[in-house]
Amino acid sequence: MPRPESNPRNPYVSQYVEWEEGAPPIELHVLEEDARSVLSENDSPDVGFRWSVNPYRGCQHACAYCYARPSHQYLGLGAGTDFDTRIVVKRNAPELLALELARSSWRRERVAFSGITDCYQPLESRYELTRRCLEVCFARATPVTVITKSAVARRDAALLAKHSRELGSTVYVSIPFADAELARAIEPFAPAPALRFETLRVLAAAGATCGVMVAPIVPGLSDDQIPRVLEGAARAGATRAARIALRLPLEVAPVFEERLRALLPLRADKVLHAVEEMRGGKRNDSRFGARMRGQGPRWRMIEQLFDVHCRRLGLATRAANFAPSERAGGAPSGQLELFDT
Repeated sequence: MPRPESNPRNPYVSQYVEWEEGAPPIELHVLEEDARSVLSENDSPDVGFRWSVNPYRGCQHACAYCYARPSHQYLGLGAGTDFDTRIVVKRNAPELLALELARSSWRRERVAFSGITDCYQPLESRYELTRRCLEVCFARATPVTVITKSAVARRDAALLAKHSRELGSTVYVSIPFADAELARAIEPFAPAPALRFETLRVLAAAGATCGVMVAPIVPGLSDDQIPRVLEGAARAGATRAARIALRLPLEVAPVFEERLRALLPLRADKVLHAVEEMRGGKRNDSRFGARMRGQGPRWRMIEQLFDVHCRRLGLATRAANFAPSERAGGAPSGQLELFDT
Protein backbone atom coordinates (compact mmCIF):
# COMPACT_ATOMS: atom_id res chain seq x y z
CA MET A 1 0.00 0.00 0.00
CA PRO A 2 1.21 3.55 -0.68
CA ARG A 3 2.52 5.36 2.38
CA PRO A 4 3.30 9.03 3.00
CA GLU A 5 6.88 9.99 2.46
CA SER A 6 8.71 10.80 5.67
CA ASN A 7 12.04 12.04 4.33
CA PRO A 8 13.23 15.46 5.50
CA ARG A 9 14.43 17.74 2.75
CA ASN A 10 18.01 17.05 1.77
CA PRO A 11 19.93 20.36 2.00
CA TYR A 12 22.65 19.00 -0.29
CA VAL A 13 20.30 18.35 -3.22
CA SER A 14 19.86 21.50 -5.27
CA GLN A 15 17.24 20.03 -7.63
CA TYR A 16 14.38 19.08 -5.33
CA VAL A 17 11.19 20.08 -7.20
CA GLU A 18 11.47 22.63 -9.98
CA TRP A 19 8.60 24.96 -10.89
CA GLU A 20 9.04 26.98 -14.06
CA GLU A 21 6.09 29.27 -13.31
CA GLY A 22 5.80 29.12 -9.52
CA ALA A 23 4.46 26.40 -7.25
CA PRO A 24 0.67 25.89 -7.33
CA PRO A 25 -1.35 27.11 -4.31
CA ILE A 26 -2.20 23.60 -3.12
CA GLU A 27 -0.90 21.23 -0.47
CA LEU A 28 0.85 18.28 -2.07
CA HIS A 29 0.86 14.85 -0.44
CA VAL A 30 3.47 12.42 -1.76
CA LEU A 31 2.82 8.71 -1.21
CA GLU A 32 5.77 6.42 -1.84
CA GLU A 33 5.08 2.88 -3.00
CA ASP A 34 7.13 -0.26 -3.53
CA ALA A 35 5.27 -1.49 -6.60
CA ARG A 36 4.98 -5.16 -7.50
CA SER A 37 5.13 -4.50 -11.25
CA VAL A 38 5.66 -1.50 -13.50
CA LEU A 39 5.32 -2.80 -17.06
CA SER A 40 1.59 -2.89 -17.88
CA GLU A 41 0.04 -4.76 -20.81
CA ASN A 42 -2.93 -3.28 -22.64
CA ASP A 43 -5.40 -5.04 -24.93
CA SER A 44 -7.88 -2.22 -25.48
CA PRO A 45 -8.59 -1.27 -29.11
CA ASP A 46 -8.77 2.39 -28.05
CA VAL A 47 -5.06 2.90 -27.52
CA GLY A 48 -2.23 2.28 -29.92
CA PHE A 49 0.20 0.58 -27.58
CA ARG A 50 0.55 -2.81 -25.92
CA TRP A 51 3.04 -1.95 -23.17
CA SER A 52 3.26 1.08 -20.90
CA VAL A 53 5.21 2.33 -17.90
CA ASN A 54 3.81 4.82 -15.39
CA PRO A 55 6.27 5.71 -12.59
CA TYR A 56 3.65 7.94 -10.92
CA ARG A 57 -0.06 7.79 -10.13
CA GLY A 58 -2.01 11.02 -10.05
CA CYS A 59 -0.75 14.18 -11.72
CA GLN A 60 0.20 17.61 -10.42
CA HIS A 61 -0.91 19.29 -13.66
CA ALA A 62 -4.56 19.01 -12.51
CA CYS A 63 -6.07 19.00 -16.01
CA ALA A 64 -9.84 19.00 -15.63
CA TYR A 65 -10.38 16.67 -18.60
CA CYS A 66 -7.87 13.93 -17.65
CA TYR A 67 -9.42 10.57 -18.50
CA ALA A 68 -7.07 8.86 -16.00
CA ARG A 69 -8.73 10.42 -12.95
CA PRO A 70 -10.83 7.31 -12.17
CA SER A 71 -7.63 5.26 -11.74
CA HIS A 72 -7.12 6.97 -8.37
CA GLN A 73 -10.27 5.35 -7.05
CA TYR A 74 -8.56 1.95 -7.12
CA LEU A 75 -6.30 3.33 -4.39
CA GLY A 76 -9.23 4.39 -2.22
CA LEU A 77 -8.73 8.02 -3.26
CA GLY A 78 -10.92 10.44 -5.20
CA ALA A 79 -10.97 11.33 -8.89
CA GLY A 80 -11.12 15.06 -8.14
CA THR A 81 -8.60 17.00 -6.07
CA ASP A 82 -7.08 13.79 -4.68
CA PHE A 83 -5.83 13.00 -8.18
CA ASP A 84 -4.10 16.40 -8.33
CA THR A 85 -2.66 16.52 -4.81
CA ARG A 86 -2.06 12.94 -3.65
CA ILE A 87 0.66 11.64 -5.93
CA VAL A 88 1.86 8.05 -5.66
CA VAL A 89 5.54 7.53 -6.47
CA LYS A 90 6.64 4.03 -7.51
CA ARG A 91 10.09 4.46 -6.07
CA ASN A 92 11.33 1.05 -7.25
CA ALA A 93 10.08 1.49 -10.85
CA PRO A 94 13.52 1.45 -12.58
CA GLU A 95 14.67 -1.68 -10.75
CA LEU A 96 11.40 -3.49 -11.51
CA LEU A 97 11.56 -2.48 -15.15
CA ALA A 98 15.11 -3.77 -15.46
CA LEU A 99 13.98 -7.16 -14.18
CA GLU A 100 10.95 -7.27 -16.48
CA LEU A 101 12.91 -6.33 -19.61
CA ALA A 102 15.60 -8.87 -18.77
CA ARG A 103 13.19 -11.77 -19.21
CA SER A 104 13.94 -14.11 -22.09
CA SER A 105 10.34 -13.62 -23.28
CA TRP A 106 10.77 -9.87 -23.80
CA ARG A 107 10.71 -9.02 -27.52
CA ARG A 108 11.86 -5.39 -27.30
CA GLU A 109 8.45 -4.03 -28.23
CA ARG A 110 7.78 -0.31 -27.98
CA VAL A 111 6.84 0.98 -24.52
CA ALA A 112 4.63 4.01 -23.92
CA PHE A 113 5.45 6.47 -21.14
CA SER A 114 2.49 8.48 -19.77
CA GLY A 115 -0.34 6.13 -20.64
CA ILE A 116 -2.00 7.24 -17.40
CA THR A 117 -0.25 10.27 -15.90
CA ASP A 118 2.53 12.59 -17.01
CA CYS A 119 5.86 10.86 -16.53
CA TYR A 120 7.63 14.24 -16.40
CA GLN A 121 5.40 15.98 -13.86
CA PRO A 122 7.30 18.22 -11.38
CA LEU A 123 8.15 15.43 -8.91
CA GLU A 124 10.27 13.84 -11.64
CA SER A 125 12.88 16.57 -11.10
CA ARG A 126 13.36 15.12 -7.63
CA TYR A 127 12.88 11.37 -8.08
CA GLU A 128 14.27 10.94 -11.64
CA LEU A 129 12.27 7.73 -12.06
CA THR A 130 11.39 8.40 -15.70
CA ARG A 131 14.98 9.17 -16.59
CA ARG A 132 16.20 5.96 -14.96
CA CYS A 133 13.44 3.93 -16.65
CA LEU A 134 14.44 5.41 -20.03
CA GLU A 135 18.04 4.40 -19.35
CA VAL A 136 16.85 0.86 -18.61
CA CYS A 137 14.90 0.78 -21.90
CA PHE A 138 17.94 2.00 -23.81
CA ALA A 139 20.17 -0.63 -22.21
CA ARG A 140 17.66 -3.31 -23.25
CA ALA A 141 17.28 -1.95 -26.82
CA THR A 142 13.62 -1.14 -26.16
CA PRO A 143 12.16 1.83 -28.08
CA VAL A 144 9.75 4.19 -26.34
CA THR A 145 7.11 6.78 -27.09
CA VAL A 146 6.95 9.53 -24.48
CA ILE A 147 3.97 11.88 -24.13
CA THR A 148 4.31 14.87 -21.82
CA LYS A 149 3.25 18.44 -21.14
CA SER A 150 6.23 19.10 -18.91
CA ALA A 151 9.29 21.25 -19.37
CA VAL A 152 11.18 18.83 -17.12
CA ALA A 153 11.64 16.69 -20.25
CA ARG A 154 14.26 19.21 -21.43
CA ARG A 155 16.60 17.85 -18.78
CA ASP A 156 16.70 14.55 -20.66
CA ALA A 157 17.05 16.01 -24.16
CA ALA A 158 20.35 14.23 -24.83
CA LEU A 159 19.02 10.88 -23.60
CA LEU A 160 15.81 11.21 -25.64
CA ALA A 161 17.83 12.16 -28.72
CA LYS A 162 20.01 9.06 -28.28
CA HIS A 163 16.84 6.97 -27.95
CA SER A 164 15.50 8.45 -31.20
CA ARG A 165 18.74 8.08 -33.09
CA GLU A 166 19.52 4.49 -32.12
CA LEU A 167 16.11 2.95 -31.34
CA GLY A 168 13.59 5.05 -33.28
CA SER A 169 11.97 6.41 -30.12
CA THR A 170 9.66 9.44 -30.27
CA VAL A 171 8.57 12.25 -27.95
CA TYR A 172 5.19 13.95 -28.19
CA VAL A 173 4.48 17.21 -26.36
CA SER A 174 0.79 17.55 -25.55
CA ILE A 175 -0.56 21.01 -26.50
CA PRO A 176 -4.37 21.21 -26.78
CA PHE A 177 -4.53 25.02 -26.43
CA ALA A 178 -2.61 27.85 -28.06
CA ASP A 179 -4.32 30.45 -25.86
CA ALA A 180 -2.58 30.75 -22.48
CA GLU A 181 -5.68 31.93 -20.58
CA LEU A 182 -7.81 29.03 -21.77
CA ALA A 183 -5.01 26.60 -21.01
CA ARG A 184 -4.65 27.96 -17.47
CA ALA A 185 -8.38 27.58 -16.86
CA ILE A 186 -8.54 23.93 -17.90
CA GLU A 187 -4.94 22.82 -17.19
CA PRO A 188 -4.17 25.05 -14.19
CA PHE A 189 -0.78 23.71 -13.11
CA ALA A 190 0.60 22.48 -16.43
CA PRO A 191 3.23 24.63 -18.19
CA ALA A 192 1.88 27.42 -20.39
CA PRO A 193 1.65 26.69 -24.13
CA ALA A 194 4.66 28.91 -24.87
CA LEU A 195 6.81 26.84 -22.52
CA ARG A 196 5.62 23.63 -24.17
CA PHE A 197 6.58 24.95 -27.60
CA GLU A 198 9.97 25.82 -26.14
CA THR A 199 10.26 22.27 -24.78
CA LEU A 200 9.59 20.97 -28.28
CA ARG A 201 12.27 23.27 -29.67
CA VAL A 202 14.88 22.11 -27.14
CA LEU A 203 14.14 18.42 -27.69
CA ALA A 204 14.11 18.73 -31.49
CA ALA A 205 17.32 20.78 -31.50
CA ALA A 206 19.00 18.04 -29.46
CA GLY A 207 18.05 15.49 -32.11
CA ALA A 208 14.97 13.82 -30.62
CA THR A 209 12.20 12.82 -33.03
CA CYS A 210 9.35 15.05 -31.88
CA GLY A 211 5.64 15.41 -32.46
CA VAL A 212 2.75 17.41 -31.10
CA MET A 213 -0.23 15.74 -29.47
CA VAL A 214 -3.30 17.97 -29.94
CA ALA A 215 -5.20 16.27 -27.18
CA PRO A 216 -7.82 16.40 -26.12
CA ILE A 217 -9.65 18.45 -28.70
CA VAL A 218 -12.49 20.18 -26.84
CA PRO A 219 -15.22 21.16 -29.34
CA GLY A 220 -16.37 24.73 -28.90
CA LEU A 221 -13.29 25.59 -26.87
CA SER A 222 -10.06 24.45 -28.52
CA ASP A 223 -10.97 23.19 -32.01
CA ASP A 224 -10.51 26.65 -33.55
CA GLN A 225 -6.94 26.73 -32.15
CA ILE A 226 -5.76 23.64 -34.03
CA PRO A 227 -4.04 25.64 -36.81
CA ARG A 228 -2.14 27.79 -34.29
CA VAL A 229 -1.00 24.76 -32.29
CA LEU A 230 0.19 22.92 -35.39
CA GLU A 231 1.98 25.99 -36.75
CA GLY A 232 3.75 26.60 -33.45
CA ALA A 233 4.77 22.96 -33.19
CA ALA A 234 6.11 22.88 -36.76
CA ARG A 235 8.19 26.01 -36.12
CA ALA A 236 9.57 24.40 -32.96
CA GLY A 237 10.75 21.31 -34.86
CA ALA A 238 7.90 18.81 -34.64
CA THR A 239 7.73 16.47 -37.61
CA ARG A 240 4.48 14.69 -36.78
CA ALA A 241 1.13 15.31 -35.10
CA ALA A 242 -1.69 13.33 -33.52
CA ARG A 243 -5.15 14.19 -32.20
CA ILE A 244 -7.61 12.74 -29.67
CA ALA A 245 -11.20 13.79 -28.99
CA LEU A 246 -12.24 14.83 -25.49
CA ARG A 247 -13.35 11.88 -23.40
CA LEU A 248 -15.47 12.38 -20.27
CA PRO A 249 -15.88 9.15 -18.28
CA LEU A 250 -18.45 9.12 -15.48
CA GLU A 251 -16.10 10.42 -12.76
CA VAL A 252 -14.38 12.97 -15.03
CA ALA A 253 -17.48 14.70 -16.40
CA PRO A 254 -18.39 16.55 -13.15
CA VAL A 255 -14.78 17.68 -12.63
CA PHE A 256 -14.66 19.10 -16.15
CA GLU A 257 -18.07 20.77 -15.95
CA GLU A 258 -17.37 22.29 -12.53
CA ARG A 259 -14.11 23.82 -13.77
CA LEU A 260 -15.76 25.02 -16.99
CA ARG A 261 -18.66 26.74 -15.21
CA ALA A 262 -16.42 28.27 -12.55
CA LEU A 263 -13.79 29.76 -14.85
CA LEU A 264 -15.48 30.03 -18.26
CA PRO A 265 -19.18 30.46 -17.37
CA LEU A 266 -20.20 32.24 -20.56
CA ARG A 267 -18.86 29.41 -22.71
CA ALA A 268 -19.86 26.42 -20.60
CA ASP A 269 -23.24 25.61 -22.17
CA LYS A 270 -21.86 26.03 -25.69
CA VAL A 271 -18.97 23.67 -24.99
CA LEU A 272 -21.11 21.01 -23.31
CA HIS A 273 -23.60 21.12 -26.18
CA ALA A 274 -20.73 20.71 -28.67
CA VAL A 275 -19.44 17.70 -26.72
CA GLU A 276 -22.90 16.12 -26.89
CA GLU A 277 -23.05 16.85 -30.62
CA MET A 278 -19.73 15.02 -31.04
CA ARG A 279 -20.91 12.08 -28.90
CA GLY A 280 -24.28 11.30 -30.45
CA GLY A 281 -26.28 13.31 -27.91
CA LYS A 282 -24.32 12.11 -24.86
CA ARG A 283 -21.29 13.50 -23.07
CA ASN A 284 -19.37 10.26 -23.31
CA ASP A 285 -19.26 7.12 -25.40
CA SER A 286 -17.77 4.24 -23.43
CA ARG A 287 -17.83 1.70 -26.26
CA PHE A 288 -14.50 0.12 -27.12
CA GLY A 289 -13.25 1.56 -30.38
CA ALA A 290 -15.26 4.77 -29.93
CA ARG A 291 -14.10 6.23 -26.63
CA MET A 292 -11.28 8.39 -27.99
CA ARG A 293 -12.83 9.47 -31.29
CA GLY A 294 -15.76 11.72 -32.14
CA GLN A 295 -18.64 11.25 -34.53
CA GLY A 296 -20.97 13.35 -36.61
CA PRO A 297 -20.48 16.37 -38.92
CA ARG A 298 -18.69 18.51 -36.33
CA TRP A 299 -16.01 15.91 -35.64
CA ARG A 300 -15.52 15.27 -39.34
CA MET A 301 -14.90 19.01 -39.81
CA ILE A 302 -12.35 18.92 -36.99
CA GLU A 303 -10.57 15.97 -38.63
CA GLN A 304 -10.50 17.77 -41.97
CA LEU A 305 -9.15 20.95 -40.38
CA PHE A 306 -6.41 18.98 -38.63
CA ASP A 307 -5.44 17.01 -41.74
CA VAL A 308 -5.40 20.04 -44.05
CA HIS A 309 -3.03 21.96 -41.80
CA CYS A 310 -0.81 18.94 -41.20
CA ARG A 311 -0.38 18.57 -44.97
CA ARG A 312 0.28 22.30 -45.34
CA LEU A 313 2.96 22.20 -42.66
CA GLY A 314 4.49 18.89 -43.71
CA LEU A 315 3.57 17.14 -40.46
CA ALA A 316 3.12 13.39 -40.69
CA THR A 317 -0.09 12.30 -38.99
CA ARG A 318 -0.28 9.40 -36.59
CA ALA A 319 -3.35 7.57 -35.38
CA ALA A 320 -3.34 7.89 -31.62
CA ASN A 321 -6.57 6.20 -30.63
CA PHE A 322 -8.89 6.46 -33.59
CA ALA A 323 -9.71 2.97 -34.71
CA PRO A 324 -9.18 -0.64 -33.68
CA SER A 325 -5.73 -1.71 -34.77
CA GLU A 326 -4.79 -4.96 -36.43
CA ARG A 327 -3.04 -5.92 -33.21
CA ALA A 328 -6.34 -5.72 -31.35
CA GLY A 329 -8.16 -7.72 -33.99
CA GLY A 330 -9.90 -4.84 -35.71
CA ALA A 331 -9.65 -3.34 -39.14
CA PRO A 332 -6.60 -1.21 -40.02
CA SER A 333 -7.15 2.49 -39.43
CA GLY A 334 -5.49 3.63 -42.65
CA GLN A 335 -2.98 5.73 -40.72
CA LEU A 336 0.35 4.95 -39.13
CA GLU A 337 -0.05 3.99 -35.49
CA LEU A 338 1.31 6.51 -33.00
CA PHE A 339 3.32 3.78 -31.30
CA ASP A 340 4.64 2.04 -34.40
CA THR A 341 8.38 1.73 -34.81
